[in-house]
Amino acid sequence: MYDILNQKELEILKEKEPQRFNYLAEGGAYLNLKGLKLKPIEEIKLEKIENLARIVRGLAFAAVEGIKSGHPGGSSSKVEQLLTLLFSGVLAFDPMTPKHPGRDRFVWSAGHCTPLHHAVLALIYNAIEQGGTKADKETLGFDLPVCLEKFRRCDGPSGHVESKYPLADASTGSSGHGFSCALALAMLQKTNGLDGKVFVLAGDAETEEGISYEARNTIVSMGGDNIIVSLDWNGFGIDGPITEVIPTPYLNHWFGLGWNVIEVDGHNALELATAYKKARLGFSAQGGSASGGGNGRPTAIVCHTIKGKEYGKLEGTADSHGTPASHQEYVEIMKKLGFDIPGVEGEVSEDIKVVLSSLTRDEIAYILERLEVNKKMIKPEAELLEKMKTALASRPLIDYRSIKRPKVLPPELVFKEGENTAIRKATEAFFKWLMGQSAFFYLGSDDLAKSTLTAAAENVYGLVNAKNPLGRGFRFGIAEPNMAMMSATLTQDILPGGFKAMSVFSTYGVFTSMMGNAVRMALINNAVNPAINGFFIMLAAHDGPETGEDGPTHQGLFWMALFDAYPGIKVYKPLDANEAVEMLFFALAKQEPVAFSVMRPNTPVFKRGAGAYGDYKVPEARSAVNGAYVFKPFSENGKKKVVLAVCAGQVMANILEILPDLEKEADIKIVAVTSPELFVELRRNDPERANEIFSDEDRKNVITIHNGWSGFLDPFILPADYEKRTLEIDKFLKSGPPAEVYKLAEFDPEGIKKQILKAIE
Repeated sequence: MYDILNQKELEILKEKEPQRFNYLAEGGAYLNLKGLKLKPIEEIKLEKIENLARIVRGLAFAAVEGIKSGHPGGSSSKVEQLLTLLFSGVLAFDPMTPKHPGRDRFVWSAGHCTPLHHAVLALIYNAIEQGGTKADKETLGFDLPVCLEKFRRCDGPSGHVESKYPLADASTGSSGHGFSCALALAMLQKTNGLDGKVFVLAGDAETEEGISYEARNTIVSMGGDNIIVSLDWNGFGIDGPITEVIPTPYLNHWFGLGWNVIEVDGHNALELATAYKKARLGFSAQGGSASGGGNGRPTAIVCHTIKGKEYGKLEGTADSHGTPASHQEYVEIMKKLGFDIPGVEGEVSEDIKVVLSSLTRDEIAYILERLEVNKKMIKPEAELLEKMKTALASRPLIDYRSIKRPKVLPPELVFKEGENTAIRKATEAFFKWLMGQSAFFYLGSDDLAKSTLTAAAENVYGLVNAKNPLGRGFRFGIAEPNMAMMSATLTQDILPGGFKAMSVFSTYGVFTSMMGNAVRMALINNAVNPAINGFFIMLAAHDGPETGEDGPTHQGLFWMALFDAYPGIKVYKPLDANEAVEMLFFALAKQEPVAFSVMRPNTPVFKRGAGAYGDYKVPEARSAVNGAYVFKPFSENGKKKVVLAVCAGQVMANILEILPDLEKEADIKIVAVTSPELFVELRRNDPERANEIFSDEDRKNVITIHNGWSGFLDPFILPADYEKRTLEIDKFLKSGPPAEVYKLAEFDPEGIKKQILKAIE
């Protein structure tokens, strides 16, 4: 027996059983190539790559000088990495068809390094042109020449990486998000029976970002062994050394998550090429060559580099990250690199010509030869399509764009009127049905599948992992940002045959704010690259105060404010289960991202048709796709006219309960609101129809009622009436059963009646 509080006994124990005091790190395979005497690789012409690196740095520095803005530090430290990737025969890529579906995908997780990105594109396409080949925008999808003198200007190359460019398959810039994008592109390959690789160019400071951890963890759990990260370990972020934030051994943050790790000198092309080839080949369980297919782990090639290499006095400093050199320093830097530039301040076009003119015939021939090798790695699209058909033999090879609403809905998508059914039951049934209609539908949850009810659809083909690579369900764990970024990016690629995936990712409405930046990045990608225009549904479950017992941490009252503001996504809030089904079919047809609200408890499935609730006709559930519809017209009882714009099914049920009392005081018209943004769109496209639903006269007499943020219904109310004519929940509530919480918020029937009567006094 040992007393572990006794230091002497601890020392005795350490001597007898030292293994109790030593933890051996467990992970993937590890290989250190730094300083190792390596055999030459025939295709790696070190002298040529060294000179091409000099040219690329000159182009990148000139681009930054032209606008006095950009990121020279990380761009300069990654030059050899990118050039070696291009020339070592590991990257399937054709610059003349840069978006060929058989290419390897490339993600700039270090999305700020556009001076390098655009400089390398300028190098490639200048060499192609000098080799006698012409290409136009229609062929490439972007303008030539790469006008580096217009860098970061509205009519020039972008300030952060955008996916419309070659060698870029995600729009990036927010630190760490690129790993999630890579996961999406890698899973799209694996889950469709394809073997394409995804290369990621990343910076070391990104490891600080929470989404980065989430993604690196999930890449391993999902079996993402087709991901290869070239990691620029230059030791600095923007503000200083990364050790100020990551004091523990840096490799632990990769190796400990189960990644293969290879260390190299990031400026040594031979070490880099050896590492890239090894990573593509894979590791056996023992760390040797993977003739048997590898150890099933992704690989991070950790490249020791100098930040701001060759960038004058800023070399090796954090300041090189985004600080342009002074004009005088710039001229000195360029001359030291061997470029006798004119050096006219504010004018770099001639400087760029000088840099490009140093490209020799032999170097052009070398570039073209290596690009041809990359091109030959791409398999024909027809062959890839056959491979997909074989892998997905039992599944319908159609995507969401071909799925239409049946004239007669399947019985599992029809909910009995007059009964109480949770709206989440409708989404559960719809997604399970949809999984059987398309081979390219994916969904997942943040450890809440049993509550958001995505499991039924996930279980059709099972969860994606190394043992089930053809699954369609994703288990993200409690990692909302990665879930959103990965799921959205999955929809922003095009598979052989032109197929596109769609995705659903789910959490509680209150937690969607944690996914805001990832959704924003995806929407930006849709905007800057309309050719890919991904369609996804963010399922915001447990909306409203219905999750009462959990208290304000789980009551979904204000979440929609963020997504209501973003362009390119609309918030849908169906009132009942049948409306949810109709709005989901509408979303499929519209193909625009949606934040879809569903309630937790059972709420009424409203009766439709004449006489359902009185002497008026309630429109069919399909009317919900207009964003608003007349649930009840005026009674024309001669009393003061009042319009109630009502959002949320439980609120509508409460109002119907008190309607007889309200009609004693006023002539009530009820407008059911399912998506203010859709209604604004209807007003723009079909003003006559919109006016029939909600006229300008109605606006003068309206009271908006939403069991959450009142701003959601702003399109229905005049600013002057805002304070008096909005019924909302504008504060955090307490824990309690939903009925009690509704009463506390004055949104129970009596509370709503009291507020309405006060508003119409």
